Amino acid sequence: MIKNYKVQNMKFWEGRVDSESDYDSFRWHQVVKPLDLNDENLKTFDGKLAFCFIGFESDLGIKKNKGRLGAAMGPEAIRHELANKPCNFSKDLGLFDAGNVSADGLSLDEAQGILASCVERLLELNYFPIVLGGGHETTFGHYKGVFSYLNKREDKPNIAIVNFDAHFDNRPYKDQGPSSGTMFRQIHDLNLENDLTYNYMVMGIQKSSNTVSLFKYADETKTQYVLAREIANGDLYPVFDRLDDFLIDMDHVYMTVCSDVFNSSNAPGVSAPQPFGLNPELVVKLIKYVLNSGKTISFDICEVSPRFDQDNTTASVAAVVIFTVVTKLAARVHR
Repeated sequence: MIKNYKVQNMKFWEGRVDSESDYDSFRWHQVVKPLDLNDENLKTFDGKLAFCFIGFESDLGIKKNKGRLGAAMGPEAIRHELANKPCNFSKDLGLFDAGNVSADGLSLDEAQGILASCVERLLELNYFPIVLGGGHETTFGHYKGVFSYLNKREDKPNIAIVNFDAHFDNRPYKDQGPSSGTMFRQIHDLNLENDLTYNYMVMGIQKSSNTVSLFKYADETKTQYVLAREIANGDLYPVFDRLDDFLIDMDHVYMTVCSDVFNSSNAPGVSAPQPFGLNPELVVKLIKYVLNSGKTISFDICEVSPRFDQDNTTASVAAVVIFTVVTKLAARVHR
């Protein structure tokens, strides 16, 4: 039995029903199916493409990072906004929900370890994981699951990390411990220990939200970054070129979104609101461009905090981002 893991209560997946027979009128809540990772008889998905949600109910990293708590409630808020999304994909696409990992009563490392094992199992079962955070500490657990899965199957896999974020999240952790601001330094060290290259690109960086030391560390580790102001003007072609250069030699892409990358008018419900954050439409265009590489293996979106949200705006933005990921990848597979 997986510790601190619970199967999703499917009553949360409810919404409008336009038709019970016309698939073109269906919404996500009518097709999503439960998945129990404690079921030893689970079989590998044998279709072309299946997505599986798993929530990470954690504020531990945000608390250690002295941020605003509330992201542990993010997974259910995002599911609520996803429920009424239209099924803009073929009937044979699989849409599943594997429930949640709770950090209650655990250390951050323990909770991330459990999430890692769940992500690895989903990949083994041929599902595309979509992890619903939780604080952005979600990333280290998620990445460890992807890392473990690939490391068992390939010789020195070249894994690219594409992060949409106002922050580098590469702060030191040896003295004060890991948090929601240290994950990418932890990933760097994990890769170094295993003689793997560290391939990290972050888009949406705010100069006002990162110290000089963090910029220096980014340069030392050859982190690729794009400032928010370089994206905000809407001229994305130079960014596309940089993405091409970054992704061309990569085998796999792990993509993560911290909701504080968005402008606070679009995402008020986050740990660290950004008044000069990005328009979600621009971020969606960049996400689509990364997905076009055909290399994305897993995805998460983090730091949706219902406690500070207004009219579910932040959760709604997260749901549209996930809708984009699902429909874009479905279109690539079924075209």
